[in-house]
Amino acid sequence: MDLRRLVRGRVDWPRLETVARELARRYDRDSLHIRFLEADNWLSTPMVVDNEWFVKVISRQNSLVHALFTTGRNLGAFSSGTEGFFEHFGTPFQMAKHELEATKHLRDIGLNAPAPVEAFEVDGLGVLVLEYLPNFHTLDTAPRDEVVSLAPDLFAALARMHNNHLAHGDLRAENVLVRDDGIYFIDATNVNDEGMHDARSYDLACGLAALEPHIGAKQAVEAAVESYEPDELLDAIDFLDFVNIRPDHDFDAAALKGEIEKHAM
Repeated sequence: MDLRRLVRGRVDWPRLETVARELARRYDRDSLHIRFLEADNWLSTPMVVDNEWFVKVISRQNSLVHALFTTGRNLGAFSSGTEGFFEHFGTPFQMAKHELEATKHLRDIGLNAPAPVEAFEVDGLGVLVLEYLPNFHTLDTAPRDEVVSLAPDLFAALARMHNNHLAHGDLRAENVLVRDDGIYFIDATNVNDEGMHDARSYDLACGLAALEPHIGAKQAVEAAVESYEPDELLDAIDFLDFVNIRPDHDFDAAALKGEIEKHAM
């Protein structure tokens, strides 16, 4: 068993069957077709239901892992010279409810995200239900030419979030879905209001980190300057080293810093 599956834990079949029965009751279905996903996700058991809904089942262990991740990210923020700005939600249902609300907010400001359906609790599990989006691939699997063409859209979308007092908080290439009608955001997390400025800088650092391995530092920064001022990019430098030690990012921080400093001169 790989580390992610071990840490994420395993929801027993009887509890998953309880979730399935509750979904069938809520959506008036005699039976459901459920397909479990081996997704890159530490914090839930994801599945597709009847090819209509994307469902995350969040356990108490998932909530505990989220608490550990939140602590680690805040310690990283402290190491970058800022206050911690990530927030943890105490129960699986609170985690599901927050992601539902974050997804609603993204759509409210005109960004693409799966349509939120509902969040509920059953047998101590938090259950998040979103629209299932077929026919997509993630940004980290896109060919280089496509990533180059989408990079300005990514930063324009981030800027729209930030101009509307929102932050993603966990931006990675695998959290950006690519479809014929554009890019979609998933897995938004929560930051507190007092840390919003730093969260924006962190988002920008994560965006640059996500793109650099695919298109290089020069083109990543050139895409970012279409939506951000040089001083905003300089603020993001403070977080690049922190982002670089995360296991889900692997990029050339020195090259990005050099390109940012060129544009700031």
